Amino acid sequence: MKNTCLILMTVAGLAGFATQSKAQILNSATNFAVLAGSTVTSTGDTTVTGNLGVYPGTTITGFGPGTDSGVTFAGGPVAQQAESDAATAYNMLLNEAVGQSLTGQGLGGMTLMPGVYNFSTSAGLTGALTLNANGNSNARFDFQIGSTLITGTGAAVDLIGGAQAGNVYWQVGSSATLGVDTAFAGNVLAETSITLDTGTSLAGRALALNGAVTLDDNSVTVPTDIPEPSSLWLLAVGSCLFGVRQWMVGRQGLAN
Repeated sequence: MKNTCLILMTVAGLAGFATQSKAQILNSATNFAVLAGSTVTSTGDTTVTGNLGVYPGTTITGFGPGTDSGVTFAGGPVAQQAESDAATAYNMLLNEAVGQSLTGQGLGGMTLMPGVYNFSTSAGLTGALTLNANGNSNARFDFQIGSTLITGTGAAVDLIGGAQAGNVYWQVGSSATLGVDTAFAGNVLAETSITLDTGTSLAGRALALNGAVTLDDNSVTVPTDIPEPSSLWLLAVGSCLFGVRQWMVGRQGLAN
């Protein structure tokens, strides 16, 4: 029993020294798959996995036939706080030190390592962009885009090497349009609006600060977060306490 507890606590301790995920810069907006400033509109069988909200607007249409597995907030303090937190995250991303400028280049066909990438104006993706975390599941990929983000039909963001959709951020200076049948990954934070064309899927979040989020037979899913080291400590302690209790019950049974 002592050896088992020691092993569990050691594992938790080592995890505590690992680099913690930086994904949660969104704070209360973390739970939202779709969040808009003015309206959220959906056409067709859109599925949203996560909360759905709008503020200061109050209009959400198209659910159903669209479905939302989370909680819907049409105005109100919860959506207001989420919008405020999304705006804070947007400004943090906007003001990060640039690691590499990609201005004038297309993202299609590129393989990028973790870092901060900047487009002084628009960014476009035709084909596939590969993000390689090199085995570090906490690695961040931040994209600063001065104006628009536009993807072509059938475009894709592929995550390899342990890269996580929740650790990919797209800060967009005006509006983002994800083209037909795009398979996109990451948190899209747009100053104005976000449009997902027919059949597009987003593993991440669509967070529009001032304008609308427009959906059309899409799938938007909040990424599953990696447990923080504190969670591993709780798991280890809980496992040890449960084991000790079972051991004591067993000892009492032998004594009787």
